[in-house]
Parts: sequence; C-alpha cells; structure tokens
Amino acid sequence: MSTGSISRDELHRMIRVDQAGEYGATRIYAGQLAVLGNRGPHAQEILHMAEQEAGHRARFDALMAERGVRPTALQPFWSVAGYALGAATALIGPEAAMACTAAVEEEIDRHYSQQLDRLAEDDSNPELAEMIHEFREDERSHRDAALAAGAERAPAYPLLSGAIRLGCRAAIRLAERI
Repeated sequence: MSTGSISRDELHRMIRVDQAGEYGATRIYAGQLAVLGNRGPHAQEILHMAEQEAGHRARFDALMAERGVRPTALQPFWSVAGYALGAATALIGPEAAMACTAAVEEEIDRHYSQQLDRLAEDDSNPELAEMIHEFREDERSHRDAALAAGAERAPAYPLLSGAIRLGCRAAIRLAERI
C-alpha cells in the first residue's frame, strides 16, 4: 500500500541522515586505525572499508550540495563520538573493533532497507534508490567481513553489539531531525 509521494522534507531527512552515518563510519574507522595502526590485525580490512565509506560520504556530500540539504547540526558530535567508539573498541582488541563494525553495519543495513522500501513507493528518486542500494551492499559486505574476522569472539559480544546497535538507532533518529 503506497503512502504517497515522498515529500521534500522526508527526502532531505533521508539524505541528511545517510551522509551523517557515512561520516560517522569514517570517524569510527579513523579511531580504530589510530589504535590498531596500519599493520595491526584486520588493518587492511579496516582500511578498505574506510576507503569505501569515504567514497560513500563524498557522494552524499555532493548530493547534499546539489539538492540544498543542510547537514545535521550534530556533525561535530558524530566526529568525536565516532572516533571515540572506534578507538575504544580497538583498545579492547581487534575482535571488538570487528564487533563494532558488524553491529554498526547491521543497523545500517536495516536502515537502508527501510529507506529502499519507502523509495520503492515513489519512483521519482531512482538515482537515490540506486545509490542507497549500492551502499547497502557494501555495508553488508563490511558486516560479513567483520564477522569472518572474529567479531563474535569479542569479549561480551552480545552486550557490546547490542549497545552499539542501540546507539546507532538513536543516532539515526537524532540525525534525521537535528
């Protein structure tokens, strides 16, 4: 059942929160790499994921400029919080860094899937839907790589993963509105 076309405000919220999420991801990986280094366990995987996230962010930055979407006012907070989350999980150990990635990417997969469902109700934004679909596949790949690298062996994995996922859901809601 269609709920009608997507309003300009709703579209701007989608783009704003997605850009904020990609920005936050780049900061998480920066924090992880600051602790683990470029040669630490899983460093090559993290570097690859960080490069993809930077590319995602650049494309959302361009889309924001093209469509006149304002960034979230929380961007400075996401910078610090993302970096701190990445560094803190890496300090726990390489598997905890991977647990962070798996948890974040699980929530982003869920979020992007919801956006794609909404965009399917209104075919006036095919380029955005295509971009989100492409990025969702990358995020799923990141999650799978993190799980393969031992995310579930992190200390207190269910608690760590649950807390990070809850924080991601809260960050998504805040970035949509603020």
